[in-house]
Formats: sequence, C-alpha cells, structure tokens
Amino acid sequence: MLDKVKTLEGFKLHCLDGEIGKVKDFYFDDQHWTIRYLIVDAGNWIIGRQVLISLYAVSSVNRNDRDISVRLTKTQIENSPSLSDDKPVSRQFESHFNDYYGWTPYWGGPSIWGASPYPYMSGDYPNAVHDRERELEIAQNEKESWDPHLRSTRAVTGYHIQAADGEIGHVSDFIIDAKSWTIRYLVVDTRNWWPGKKVLISPRWIEHIDWSDSKVAVSLSRESIKLAPEYTEQSLLTRDYETTLHRHYQREAYWADEPIAKEHAR
Repeated sequence: MLDKVKTLEGFKLHCLDGEIGKVKDFYFDDQHWTIRYLIVDAGNWIIGRQVLISLYAVSSVNRNDRDISVRLTKTQIENSPSLSDDKPVSRQFESHFNDYYGWTPYWGGPSIWGASPYPYMSGDYPNAVHDRERELEIAQNEKESWDPHLRSTRAVTGYHIQAADGEIGHVSDFIIDAKSWTIRYLVVDTRNWWPGKKVLISPRWIEHIDWSDSKVAVSLSRESIKLAPEYTEQSLLTRDYETTLHRHYQREAYWADEPIAKEHAR
C-alpha cells in the first residue's frame, strides 16, 4: 500500500499509556529516501524540543481512525535524548537515541533497515547486524563534516524540479510505501507550465539535490514529464498505474529487485 505524507500528517499518536500528540512532520534519510522518524506536535506536554518517534516503535497505523500506535510509554519518550527545535538531527544524536532505546541503528546492516527491509523486523530484532565500530566511524566522519543526512518532508515541499532542459514544477507531496516507509515518489505540481497537472517522479531518477538552492535535478526532459500519466487526488496507485508510469519513462521498476515481490509474482 502507498500513502501520501500529507494524508498521514495530523494522525494521532498513541503510546502504551495514552495519547502523546499528533504527527506534524517526517524526517527522511536523503541517501535511501526512507522515512526514519515521525515528528510529533506534543502540545504543552513537551516544550522546546523535538519529539521524535522512530519507525522502529510503530506497531500499527489505523487509517480509518487516523491514528498510529507505538510501543513506548510516555516516560520513555519524555526521558529520551533531548534535541532542541532549532537543531538538525546528526548521526551522533541518532546513535545516542538508539542506545537509549536499545535499537540497532538502521545503518548497521545490509538492508535499508539494518538487517531487514522493514522497520518492524529490525530495531530490537535478535539477529540484527550491529556493526558498532562502523557506526562510530560514520558518526565521527559526520561530526567532522557536520552534514546532517536527515531532511524534513515539510521543508523539502516546495523545492523546484529541474529537468534536463529547464525547470518544470515543484514538490507538493511524497508517496511512501506503507511497509518499508520508503519514499517511492515525489508528487510534482507543474501548474506553472500546465495548470492543475500533477505527475509522479521517483527519487531513483534524481541526479542531485541542491539543498542550499532548494532544487531537485532529475534526468528527465520537460517533454517526458509533460506527457507522463497524470496524478490526481483520486488516482489509485495500483501496480498497473505504476507499471504504466515506469514504462513511460523507460525506467526499471523498483519492485523488480525486491525478492519478496519476485517470489509473490511466481
């Protein structure tokens, strides 16, 4: 199942002993384009710091009731490592955060969630790969370069899309995989060129991002984006729709290299 980020914004968060607030934003990893944390609007409960919930802690998402359940208590969350609202999330902070909860870092294994392609099979997964030496090495390198690798979906919304032959629109939303929390598509609004039309572009087709200039460069022409299957709020993101999209851009589908998908196809 695929979800829109903006659809999940505002979902209530329930921990083991009560409600803790609502989802207001998401942090994603700009290397694997995977959501790593929910950012919580905790009201007056916790003030002056970011309240982060790792996807490792999520136990269920109820779309009908618009709520998300997590396997944590209020005390655990309140006593978790503190990060000021105006501070970026560094790898050092993530290491401290994971140590506090006893989770295996997602960068400590061969898959996007460490030992597994899904967060609910990693974290405190007993057979998870935990390369502590590599974890510390990465943390030290990032401390020296101070280049945070987590980005806010809210902050990246509005970034301009730069096609191979000119600007074509801006990011208006993100489509994520409900199992792995990987960002499968950027929703691109091209209304500056063709009023009202939105299209989808995969992060796999991005050449580079200029974070300082808020631009996303893709290896696609404006004409190919113009002629892409239109995405609307009512669009059903079925596998047939995705297949048509990938065929249009003549790109290999992301599910082609997923063992589970191949096995299911048989």
